[in-house]
Amino acid sequence: MEGWIDVVRHKLSAGELGAVPVVLVLAAVWIIFQSLNENFLSPRNLSNLSVDIVGTGLIAVGIVFVLLLGELDLSVGSISGLAAAVFAVLNVKHGVPEWIALIIGVLAGTLAGTVQGYSFAKTRVPAFVVTLAGLLTWNGLMLYILGTSGTVNLDESGLVAKLTSYYFTQDGVAYGVAAVGAGLVFLVSFQDMRRRKAVGMPHRSLRGIGVRAGAVAVTAFAAAYLLNRFQGLPLALLIFLVAVAGLDVVLRRTHYGRQVYALGGSVEAARRASLSVIRVQTAVLAVSGTLAAAGGLFLASRITSVSQTSGSGVLLLNAIAAAVIGGTSLFGGRGTTWSAVLGMLVIQSISSGMAITDTPAAVQFIITGGVLFAAVVIDSLSRRSQEAHGRA
Repeated sequence: MEGWIDVVRHKLSAGELGAVPVVLVLAAVWIIFQSLNENFLSPRNLSNLSVDIVGTGLIAVGIVFVLLLGELDLSVGSISGLAAAVFAVLNVKHGVPEWIALIIGVLAGTLAGTVQGYSFAKTRVPAFVVTLAGLLTWNGLMLYILGTSGTVNLDESGLVAKLTSYYFTQDGVAYGVAAVGAGLVFLVSFQDMRRRKAVGMPHRSLRGIGVRAGAVAVTAFAAAYLLNRFQGLPLALLIFLVAVAGLDVVLRRTHYGRQVYALGGSVEAARRASLSVIRVQTAVLAVSGTLAAAGGLFLASRITSVSQTSGSGVLLLNAIAAAVIGGTSLFGGRGTTWSAVLGMLVIQSISSGMAITDTPAAVQFIITGGVLFAAVVIDSLSRRSQEAHGRA
């Protein structure tokens, strides 16, 4: 027991608590709202929550990529609305097949992000300035594409609508996904331990890996059980988890991902190491644009319509807040795609809890803002602690 206490004390002093603070905040949010309304943790509400996080969550994952560079993308809301508008107009007004219109919509986001990324990389103007201009440009283009009608209703039985309305009702699907997820966590962690051990690097013990995989398994099977008690595993959640896991592999286990982290640590050092700074920075903004477009299509799917307000409101703020609350550093070089998932769970849990307890929306903004401020303070203190220990 003393050994575990020493480990926690060391991680606390070194600013390496990882996702522990946000998990504790999420647990507190759930406990509070469950005590206020016993339906908060009901299978129905949790299932709806799991679908509601997907659209904004995908956008937040793109924000994580940009934050890892120590930059910020302010255009993701407008790009999400633009992609949805491109899809809706092509499919509904011009009769283009849904899957083709969907691909074109996502590619529109990729193109927008690439243009911004190349402009940022070549001119070295801060990304938030470039993307602020993009916010206005892409929003204007969305309004132009939608035209005077303003709102386009989507086919409620179509491909895009089914992204958030389709459920795998067989119990075995949810449990199978849970088993595969836990198994992959164990295998990846075990292989990582073997590689590190072979070259004499610090590594997790087999017991630690087992505990980690066991915790993932318990969480995954509990979630599967609750989802099966309502309508089963949502297709939207499955796509989201696969995308997050895949992008996590890209960031942490590919040459491109290591370059992103390196640029977040120091752009000048990366230049001296002969990294292709322009290419990586352009690619990061392209990824952000692509994920913003995908998120916009999921948001349109949820309400089966696209309007002149698509991509506006608090969408941008929620996406940035989710990434930061989840543990991605504003200073660059630290964070994972799973940060966005945790942060989005906190934000959407607050939103869902407020709705189910009939709390005014103003209070939701106050609470979310307080949580975001706390996350930024923790991030700053964590960085100072790491600098004091020579790890930043």
